[in-house]
Amino acid sequence: MIISTSGFSQHSLVLPLWENAIPNQKPVHKKETQSLMEPGLIWIENVQSPSIEVFLPAKGNANGKAVLICPGGGYEGLAYDWEGTDIAKLLNSKGIAGIVLKYRLPDPESFMNHSMIPLQDAQRAMRIIRYHAKEWNIEEDKLGVMGFSAGGHLASTLGTHFTKKTTLQPDATDLLNARPDFMILIYPVISMDNLITHEASKNVLLGVNPSQKLVNDYSNELHVKENTPPTFLLHATDDDDVPVENCIKFYKALKEKKITVEMHVYPNGGHGFSLALNNKHLNTWPQRLFDWLQSL
Repeated sequence: MIISTSGFSQHSLVLPLWENAIPNQKPVHKKETQSLMEPGLIWIENVQSPSIEVFLPAKGNANGKAVLICPGGGYEGLAYDWEGTDIAKLLNSKGIAGIVLKYRLPDPESFMNHSMIPLQDAQRAMRIIRYHAKEWNIEEDKLGVMGFSAGGHLASTLGTHFTKKTTLQPDATDLLNARPDFMILIYPVISMDNLITHEASKNVLLGVNPSQKLVNDYSNELHVKENTPPTFLLHATDDDDVPVENCIKFYKALKEKKITVEMHVYPNGGHGFSLALNNKHLNTWPQRLFDWLQSL
């Protein structure tokens, strides 16, 4: 079922990830909240009903590519427009479908096996997009994933764990391919290694005292394989929240497996800069991305 929405955009479609029972959900009474955070961005917490919001370019402009976008927020919330809908609109301007994932956040009070919940939603979203690919003028082998900060961790988890079974009672949609054809990781959390991770994201996703196995499972630099998708990496050297070493480690892991990878490290920009419209040097990064996408 596709539902028109005017909440965030009058030119988008919202599609729930599950039309019936949502898997791994506990019978709690938490409600999703939406608020405005500085500098005026839409902040969503306590997601209970995950969905995708679909932004399509005009049919005549569509080039067949699509990107599933995972906003960041430290796994505590979603910077929904700052790292979501604004990015989708930018992609539309280049003929690319932008699809924003409103994923459940790993709250142990709300969900069973809470560490797996975001990946479960991301896998499901990729499969739903492939199901609707022809209808949305998308080529099934040109579907990528993009993530910012903790959303970058989710995107890189999808790109390295796309075969992981996360649904105990799969339906027909769950039989479709969840592998992204490329990854775009913007100031991403990659590793759960204490030396370079973003501690707040790690604590929310894994708990305060996770086992070493759990740490390794979600340290995505350890899971690069020959079929890991081509990857675009972007970071700022002066990022004090998520160290640039996250990108560097992932770059090295991809290079070792001979995966196509391009990395751009800017001298400044800090963390969470989104389109960096006020930084005359950094705000050219989308063009670097579009050049890379043309090269694939």
